[in-house]
Amino acid sequence: MSVEKLEELSVNSIRILAAEMVEKAKSGHPGLPLGAAPIAFTIWTKLMKHNPANPKWINRDRFVLSAGHGSALLYSLLHHSGYDLSIDDIKAFRQWGSKTPGHPEYGHTAGVETTTGPLGQGFANAVGMAIAESFLAGQFNQEDLKPVDYYTYVICGDGDLMEGISSEAASIAGHLKLGKLICYYDDNHISIEGSTNLAFTEDVAKRFEAYGWQVIEIDGNDLAAIEKAGIEAQKETNRPTLIKARTNIGYGSAKQDSASAHGEPLGADNLTKLKERFGFPTDKSFYIPEEVSKFFAKFKNGCAEKEKSWNLLLENYSKKYADKFKLWQIASEGKLPSGWDKDLPKFEAGSGVATRKVSGSVMNALAKNLPLMIGGSADLAPSNNTYLNGLGDFADNHTSPNLRFGVREHAMGAIVNGMALSGMVIPYGATFLAFADYMKPAIRLAALMQIKSIFIFTHDSIGLGEDGPTHQPIEHLLMLRSIPGLTLLRPADANETVEAWKIAVQAKGPVALIFTRQNLPTIDAQKYGVGEGVKRGGYTLIEGAENPDIILISTGSEVQLAMGAAETLACSNIKARVVSLPSWEIFEAQPEEYKNKVLPPNVTKRLAIEAGVPYGWERWTGRSENIMGITTFGASAPGDTLMVKYGFTVESVVAKAMKIVG
Repeated sequence: MSVEKLEELSVNSIRILAAEMVEKAKSGHPGLPLGAAPIAFTIWTKLMKHNPANPKWINRDRFVLSAGHGSALLYSLLHHSGYDLSIDDIKAFRQWGSKTPGHPEYGHTAGVETTTGPLGQGFANAVGMAIAESFLAGQFNQEDLKPVDYYTYVICGDGDLMEGISSEAASIAGHLKLGKLICYYDDNHISIEGSTNLAFTEDVAKRFEAYGWQVIEIDGNDLAAIEKAGIEAQKETNRPTLIKARTNIGYGSAKQDSASAHGEPLGADNLTKLKERFGFPTDKSFYIPEEVSKFFAKFKNGCAEKEKSWNLLLENYSKKYADKFKLWQIASEGKLPSGWDKDLPKFEAGSGVATRKVSGSVMNALAKNLPLMIGGSADLAPSNNTYLNGLGDFADNHTSPNLRFGVREHAMGAIVNGMALSGMVIPYGATFLAFADYMKPAIRLAALMQIKSIFIFTHDSIGLGEDGPTHQPIEHLLMLRSIPGLTLLRPADANETVEAWKIAVQAKGPVALIFTRQNLPTIDAQKYGVGEGVKRGGYTLIEGAENPDIILISTGSEVQLAMGAAETLACSNIKARVVSLPSWEIFEAQPEEYKNKVLPPNVTKRLAIEAGVPYGWERWTGRSENIMGITTFGASAPGDTLMVKYGFTVESVVAKAMKIVG
C-alpha cells in the first residue's frame, strides 16, 4: 500500500471510530471529527513531538482541541496512537466513570492537555501555554543546549472565534509575538443554528492579520497542504500562525455540510453508508484495519526515540549547567526551592496598611527566590500592586516575569490556566474583585482541573469608596466560594496577607486572594498565632472565655470591627470570642476537634460580619438573621463614609451582638 493510501486509510479509521463512539452513546458530536480528522492526523503524526508512552514529557508539543465538543476526535487519536485509552474506554464514550467524557477533561484522560468545551477557553489556554514555553526557554535555554523547545497546536472552530475571549487572547498573542503558537481553524461554515452566515460574516483572515498573526489559507482535506502549512508556521518565529482550513462538517456522511451533523449521532443507517464509502467492513464495529495499527505502532516507536534524544540532551545540560538544572529539577517536580520564603516581610502590630500593598511587598519578596513566578494585571498593576520591580516586561524580553495583560480579564484568566497547565511556572493574574465576573469561566475550569492558578482580586468591598457601585463587589465573595475546589483567602491584615500568599504559592489547586484598597490595622502576629491560624483557615483571635456569651466571626476588613466590638462588649460584662475566618474551604477541611475548639457547638449565639451578601454564612451562624452583610449595591462616596452608612461600625456590631445575647 502506498504511503498516500495508508495515510488516507488512517484518517478514515480515525473518522469512523469517532463516529461509532457517538453512535453507541446515542449522544455527541460527529461533525467535527469527520471534518477535521485530516488536520488532526497531520498535526499528530507529522508535526507534533510527543510520546504516547509518557504523556507528561515536559518538552512535548501541546495539542489543544479548543472545540472540545469534538472530543471523539481526540479520543480516537489517543487510542490509535497508543495512549492509555483502551477500546473498552472508547466504547464507554460519555458513560458513567469512563475515561472518555463528553468533553475532554484534564487529569482524567491521558494525553488531554486541558479541559475544553466552553468555547474559546482552550484557544486562550493555548496562548498561556505558548507564553510559558517562551518564558521557560528564556530561563533555561543556552546557546548550545535548549531543553525547552516545544510548539502549542490548536484546533478551533467558528464558535471559538465568535467568543470574545478568543479576540482578547489572539490580540495579546500577536502583541507578544508568540511564534510557537499554531492554530488550525476548522472553517466548516456551520454552527448549531445553521450556516455561519446567520451571525458570523467577518473576514477572519484579515482580523488575525490585524492582530499580528501570520495567516495561511488551505484546503482542510489536503494532507500535503495541511503539513506544508504547519511547517511554514514552525518557521515563523515572530508571529503566531492561524491556518484557515476549509473543511466539511460531517465529511463523507449523509449529513455532510449540514447543521444536524454538529451534535447528533449519524444514525445506524448513515453510519453503515459511511463505512461503505470509506471501504470499511459494515459488519464490524470499532474496527481498526491491521495496516493502520501497524502504522501507529511504528509511529509510537518513533515518538519514544524523540524523547530518548531529548533525555540525552537534558543529561548533558545537567552536567554543563548544574545550577540551572537544579532549579529545573525542583520546578519539574512541582516543588519550591529551599529558602523560597526567607525574605517575606513581617509587620509590627498597630501600623495601618492596605492588604493590596502588603501583597505587592510579598510578591516582590517571593520573586527574589521564586524565579519561575510569572503574571500580571489586567491594566491595573499600579492598583493591584502586582508589578515585580526591576525585572522588566515580558513583551520586551521573554525572560521577564511581568506580563501586561491589558484590559482583557476574560483572556487573562484562561491564559493563567494555560501557564499553570504547562507545569514548572507559578502563574498569577490580577484585577478588581468586581471584575471577577469576567473571569468566572476560567476560574471554574481551574477548579475543575485542580491546577495551580493564582487569582488576585483587590478593591474587595464598598470600602474602596468613590468609584461607586459599578466597582464595589457585593456578591462576588459568595460567587467565588460557590465554586467547588477553589480556595479563597480574604486576609484581615498585613500578617494574614503574608500567610495567605504562603498558602497560595504552596497550593496544589487554584487560589483566589482577596485584598483591600483601604488601610487596615495590623494584628500582633505572635500574640494571636496568626501564622498557624491562617494555615488552618480560621482561628480564635480573642478568646473571650472557654464558653463565651457570643462568637463574632468575620473576614478581611471587618475583623477589626469584631475585635473592637469585643472590647466594648466586655465593658458590659459580655464575653465575646472573635474568630477570623480567612478561608472557609481550609477551615472546613480541618479536623472536627479543631473546628469545635474554635466554634464550640454549644455556643449557638453567633454573629457573622462581612461586607458582602450574607448568603452562605448560615453554615457558621446557624441562623440567617445572625449575619451582618449587604443585600443592596453600594454607592459613590469615601470608603469610611460608606462603611458607616451601611452599618459596618463597631457600634452597629455591638448593638447587633447585644440583641442576640439578649
